[in-house]
Amino acid sequence: MLTERIEFLPERDADIFSSVATAPAVFLLRGEEVNSEPYVSKTANLRRRLQRLLSSPEERTKRLNLRDRVRWIEYTLTGSDFESGFVLYQVLRSAFPKTYVNRLRMRFAPLVKLHLENEFPRASITTRLGGIAGKNIYYGPFASRVAAEKFMNDALDFFKMRRCVEDLHPDPKFPGCVYSEMKMCLAPCFRGCTDDEYRAEVVRVEDFLDSRGESLKRQMATERDDASAKTAFETAAAIHARLDKLAPVLQQLPEFVRRIDQAHAIIVQKSRQPESVALFRVDGGALAGPLDFPISGEERTKSQSMEARIQSALAAFPASKPTRAIERMEHLAILKRWCYRGTRAGEIFFADAKGELPMRRLVRGISRVYKGEASENEMNPKPAG
Repeated sequence: MLTERIEFLPERDADIFSSVATAPAVFLLRGEEVNSEPYVSKTANLRRRLQRLLSSPEERTKRLNLRDRVRWIEYTLTGSDFESGFVLYQVLRSAFPKTYVNRLRMRFAPLVKLHLENEFPRASITTRLGGIAGKNIYYGPFASRVAAEKFMNDALDFFKMRRCVEDLHPDPKFPGCVYSEMKMCLAPCFRGCTDDEYRAEVVRVEDFLDSRGESLKRQMATERDDASAKTAFETAAAIHARLDKLAPVLQQLPEFVRRIDQAHAIIVQKSRQPESVALFRVDGGALAGPLDFPISGEERTKSQSMEARIQSALAAFPASKPTRAIERMEHLAILKRWCYRGTRAGEIFFADAKGELPMRRLVRGISRVYKGEASENEMNPKPAG
């Protein structure tokens, strides 16, 4: 994680400071004793930050000074704030295994959870991922719990899956609820449908979430066109009205929200290495990287196209495989924090349902990040919903 190590001697502080780059970095300051608690942080200018912490203290100042407590400086240079945040997480997780979440002020990402392990599946909002091998499916990350709840509730208005949270014990004598009275639920609670009918509705909801709404749009458009062909114009108009209501619901869905276990993407950031960009993998919500990808130099002289070079580099870029759900949740929290920043540096490119990346867009994105140009979304902003 931290690639450089320097012994700090106060009498040689000027030479030590001059040997350190004026570049972004994650660093750790440690005392003489191996078991002493280290000071860990990130900075946009490592030399300036070390001078502030380790120079001779000024009189009448309350500024933190560690000059007499530090013996070792460990650090690694970074190319972007995203990389700094990810490296800082890794270092703090290692140095402070019990408190790193609070030190990072980490807020787990809100997710829509499809409870497929329940006999009568339902949806809910959660920030907790279950076991990796479980049957439940998660979608996210959303910017906030409020945003996730609004999308889920508005989307479920187009289906008849149950909204109640209790474990059901179907009884024909049960009176049902307001959703069953409004014909907005198949009412498995009082055997208002067969088990097969309810499972089929759950599959429709799953397809809707997996396809980011496209499955329902296609189904409704087909039904509308069939009704028009049969001159059932009133039915066609009603379906068209429902399509109009669906549009603002789908506009609530950010591009970052995907089915977690099937989400694969590449994040492009500036690199600490010259003439390069840094690539990060996202696989099932887990982050891996950085991989420095050279833009020019010796690699550029090869006969391979840029797309072929990217594919070759990614083929040798192993995915992160967390052994515990909590680590995946932490990676999602880091991803969510970056995705929803007002001024987000870098770009992200998601693979399609077949796992194939949009290579042409990825090549253009790498070029934009390398040149410091506006991102794809900044050049082509989506209309307000």
